[in-house]
This record gives sequence, structure tokens and C-alpha cells, in this order.
Amino acid sequence: MSPEMIGILGIILLIVLFLLKIPVGISLLLVGMIGTGLIRGWDIAILQSGRTPFDTASSYTLSVIPLFILMGMFLSYSGIGSNLYKAVDSWMGHLRGGLAMATIGTAAIFSSISGSLNATTVTVSKIALPEMDKYKYKPQLSTACVAAGGTLGALIPPSVILVLYGIMTREPIGQLLIAGIFPGIVQIILFLITILLIIKGNPTLAPQKFEKASLREKLVTLKNIWPFLVVFLTSIGGIYLGVFTPTEAAGVGAFIALVVTLLTRTIDLKRLKQSFHESVRLTAYLFIIIIGATIFSQFLTVSRIPVKITSFVGNLDLNEYVILTLILLALFILGCFVEGLSILVLTLPIIYPIVTELGFNGVWFGVIMVMIINIGSLTPPLGISVYDVKGVAKDVPIQTIFRGITPFVIAMIACVAVLVIFPQIVTFLPDLMKK
Repeated sequence: MSPEMIGILGIILLIVLFLLKIPVGISLLLVGMIGTGLIRGWDIAILQSGRTPFDTASSYTLSVIPLFILMGMFLSYSGIGSNLYKAVDSWMGHLRGGLAMATIGTAAIFSSISGSLNATTVTVSKIALPEMDKYKYKPQLSTACVAAGGTLGALIPPSVILVLYGIMTREPIGQLLIAGIFPGIVQIILFLITILLIIKGNPTLAPQKFEKASLREKLVTLKNIWPFLVVFLTSIGGIYLGVFTPTEAAGVGAFIALVVTLLTRTIDLKRLKQSFHESVRLTAYLFIIIIGATIFSQFLTVSRIPVKITSFVGNLDLNEYVILTLILLALFILGCFVEGLSILVLTLPIIYPIVTELGFNGVWFGVIMVMIINIGSLTPPLGISVYDVKGVAKDVPIQTIFRGITPFVIAMIACVAVLVIFPQIVTFLPDLMKK
């Protein structure tokens, strides 16, 4: 059997394992080891499977992941998120649909220290849904806003999935993180416009909240936002100005987050232990995926599938944007059935060489790929973000959430189109960074 055929069978087997809910990291390790054994021999496969985990896990570059996760967990478990929501609500809540807009705003600010789609979605769900329910917002709108807002956690820095993209492609992690800022702002604006259009079409979805905070009350609530601003501006601002490497920025951010929560007395010993426990658990989960992805990528390399596909695509008499559209469409369809991290580690070794061969910027494509993965997290039948919201809003039918999320999915597709037409939105800030 040829290496190419073994590679194709390996990819098919991996997809089957994903659909059977076998853990992503274990699936990658298993397929990568078996495939390498069949092509290069079992001695090499076993040696590689013993050496790669240590080489990967001991990499200095990877230390950025647990530190950014720890930074987010400190603030997540501190309970500061509820104060953040109150602050945003005081400025926007009195408008028709204001609570829905405040939910998007809260998700955006919380994303700036979370870095995780799931963490943002679950945290904002617990804070925002009871408040919108109190003011008689229809579940179709309230749950959709939370699910859509949660996707900002994978886009606005520090984004763990963009860090993984950088590790797998060797694109500069600092530039990738900074590249998510403007697209995140564009997506927020489109979400707010979507809420206005939804309410204009059906005002009963969002009854108006008539209590309006005074200017003094609004200014007082701004003190609830300062911890997020300090952490974000120090860590991400430090990366942009060239003061910190991404790893140093993550370490500084985690330390400042700890100091802030201790000074504000918003975290106790129990929550501190939970922060460390959850950080270790999530880090171990991601490291197993990274190790598995490395072994699987090595298997694909020796199978020569990426080279063959890149050569085949390069010989096609098609416009590069047509090929890009086909790639994005394939990622979107895959996202309807497979979780985002799985898509990243499965497809990136194949599509990244194609995209760069076509002349597209690797940092730009990283942001585009994350946005497509985000869309997949909202679409049935998988819709992992929708199920995160469902876990909090247990009495809301899943069909109601999927129906409500449709306009936001359209807005996200429109955002991708804008970034494809105007790639400078993504690349402008990274190009200005101090090298």
C-alpha cells in the first residue's frame, strides 16, 4: 500500500474516531503512531511516540498556554464578571434591546482575559440570562446573544486557539493575538446591528427596560471594569509595544490578575484552588491535543499528502479566491459535525501549505480560520456553544436557541466576507508592531 493511500485511510479513521467521541488527543496519537508504523516501521513509530511528547511539552513556547489560561481563570472564578455586566448594563440597559447589547459588550470585555470560547459562553450565560429573563426578554433572543457573544472568546486576544494555530504553523504568536483585535471589533459592531434589526422586526422579543441610571451611577460602575483593562492593556499592550514576548505577557497577566483579585477581595482560598485546578485540567487537555497533533502531522508529512494536495491545487486553473472559498466552505461543513480544536489539528497540516502557496498571509488566514470555526460552534447538529448555553438555560428548547442564533451566524459570515475583501483590517495592527 502506498504512503498516500495510508495517509488517506488515516484521515478517514481519524474523522470516524472524532465522530465516535474518542478524545481528540488520543485519536491523534493513535492514528499518527499506527500510520507512521505502517509507512516507516514500528521501531521508528515507537521511538517517535516516546520522544515527541517530551520534546513538545518541554517547549518554552508552549508555556504561554497555561499562563494565559491561569490569567483567565483567576478573573473568572473571582466573580468580577457579574460586576462587569452591571457596569455595561448601566450604560446600555435602558435602551430597547439594551440588555442584549450589554451581553455582547460583556462577552467582548470578558473575552479579553478569558481566551476561551467555552469559558466565555458559560460565564456570560450564568450572569446575563437571569437578568434578561427578569425583564421578560424572549429566550430566542437572550440565549442567542449569549451564544454569539461567547464566540468572541476565540477571537479577541488572548485567544488560546490562535496560540495553537501559531504553534502548529510557526506564525508569530504575538502578531496572531494582536490580529484578532480589529476583527473582534467588527464582529461586535455587526452583532449590535443584528440585535437592532431583530428587535425592529419583532419588538416583543425585547421589552424596554425603563430604569435609567444617572450619569453619576454610570461613572461609578466604571470601577468594575478597571481589572479587565489593567490586565488586558498590560499583557496584550506589552506584546504590541514589544515590551513582552507572548510568554512573558502571559506570565505578567496571570500575576496581575492574581494581585487584582486579592486586592479587590473577590477571590477566596476555595476559588483560588478551583482556578489552579481548572487551569491544570484544561492545560493537560490541550497539551495532549498538541502532542497528538504533532505526531499526526509527522505522519501526514511522511505520507506526502500535504505535498501532493498542494501540488495538485497549484496546478488547477482556478482563481486563488475560488480555491480559498472552497477551503472555507469545507471548514464550515466540517464545523457542523466536528469540534473546533479537532478541525484545527486535522486540517491545518493540509490547508496551511495550500493557503500560503496561493499567496495569502498566514496571520490573516489564522483569524479567518478561527472565525469559520466559531461559526461551526453555532450551527447544528454539533453547535457546541449552543449546548453550553443549553446547559445553563435548561428549560429552553434547543431548537429555540438554534433558531435565534441564525441572524448572528449570517452576521459572522458577513464579517468573514468583509475580512476577505479588506484583509488590511486583520494585518494593519500586526504590521505596525515593534519587531
